Amino acid sequence: MKFYNRIKELEELQKVREQAFAGHSKLTVLTGRRRIGKTSLIFKSCEDTTTIYWFVKRSNEADLCTGFADIAAQVLGISIPGKIFSFTKLFEFVMEQGTRYKFNLIIDEFQEFFNINPSVYSGMQDIWDRFRTRTNINLVVSGSVYTLMEQIFKDAKEPLFGRSDRVLKLYPFETSVLKEILYDYNPGYEPDDLLALYTFTGGVPKYVELFMDAGATDMEKMVDFMVQPDSPFIDEGNTLLIQEFGKKYGNYFSIIEAIASGENTLPQMESKLDISLGGYLKRLEEDYNIVTKKRPILSKEGTQTVRYEIYDPFLRFWFRYFSKYQSLLQIRNFKGLASIIKQDYPTYSGLLLEEYFRQKMMESGEFMDIGSWWEAKGNANEIDIVGIYLFEKKALVAEVKRQRKNFKPELFQQKLEAIHKKVLFKYEMEAKCLTLEDM
Repeated sequence: MKFYNRIKELEELQKVREQAFAGHSKLTVLTGRRRIGKTSLIFKSCEDTTTIYWFVKRSNEADLCTGFADIAAQVLGISIPGKIFSFTKLFEFVMEQGTRYKFNLIIDEFQEFFNINPSVYSGMQDIWDRFRTRTNINLVVSGSVYTLMEQIFKDAKEPLFGRSDRVLKLYPFETSVLKEILYDYNPGYEPDDLLALYTFTGGVPKYVELFMDAGATDMEKMVDFMVQPDSPFIDEGNTLLIQEFGKKYGNYFSIIEAIASGENTLPQMESKLDISLGGYLKRLEEDYNIVTKKRPILSKEGTQTVRYEIYDPFLRFWFRYFSKYQSLLQIRNFKGLASIIKQDYPTYSGLLLEEYFRQKMMESGEFMDIGSWWEAKGNANEIDIVGIYLFEKKALVAEVKRQRKNFKPELFQQKLEAIHKKVLFKYEMEAKCLTLEDM
């Protein structure tokens, strides 16, 4: 798949590289979940310039250094005297080359040094401080484990705290980019094809690429592609999260599974799991950035009317189907799981259609706040989307339906009256029904 989007990020990386080559060395930190396109973006930003690329795999430090030294020697056209078995010594040698050469140094999956040799970070700090102002190296470090990357560069107790010149975080593709990609591969696509792509990928570039390369441009083909022997999607949730949680992932997985199944309030989850969840939920939200807390729009910060939601649409999907129906995968009943997903798709994708429109509204830049609304008692008069405009005392209130024929104007009018009376009495209200046709 060709390179799409990332215009702002690309401009920023290229700007930093120019500064490093013209003035002195710069350090950029690039974060984002697995499959988000960090490596592709880095290589794009370094096109036509000398680049050393090191991928930090969980391995013996001496073996890593042997491979890294060979790469550096080849790229710079130099010989490295003797064998270097310490990453700190190798990094110092390469930084010294920055007094004579201008080049990009890319260190991918940088957080893995925590598992290989954590002292690498303090060693790098000393070397960087000594060589930064008299070398011309564009150092870019990237990592997929959010918590560890945050710790390395934002914890004041860590040696590399305060050393980064830029910190960039990559997010999934915007809805407009998904449209562009799907049109390139299927010019006659239907709105439901676009919804399926959003539902199954959440805009994560690698997942989108896998579908497009396989010619899976509608719901049926996407499901069949995901649910087959050796599919990269089957273990993807485990791969993503066990890296974050480590060995103590059991309770976290149980919580996420509960949220994915619709038990998304604290009392519901604690009743099902029979454990106190306050600390776990706080870490899932604040440390891991996996779960988000939802309150009715314009409600006070301390309100107890709270629902939890899985932040990542792909993880939401994975826990709802791949995790829940592990037994089917274990007996290799792939057709059975595919049938379950397809049968449930109209209901599940309806929930993601709401999310799609919220995302589209957020991308527009027209709104100060976007959310949903429901009454505390009995969750009555629930409204799918409420958007508060940025520069006007005006609110968009929307009901979301896959098909317009399912829209009930009389019922929606009751909800409008309720929210106007209780929350939006100072706002002019714009009422809409949003469907697949509006994507």
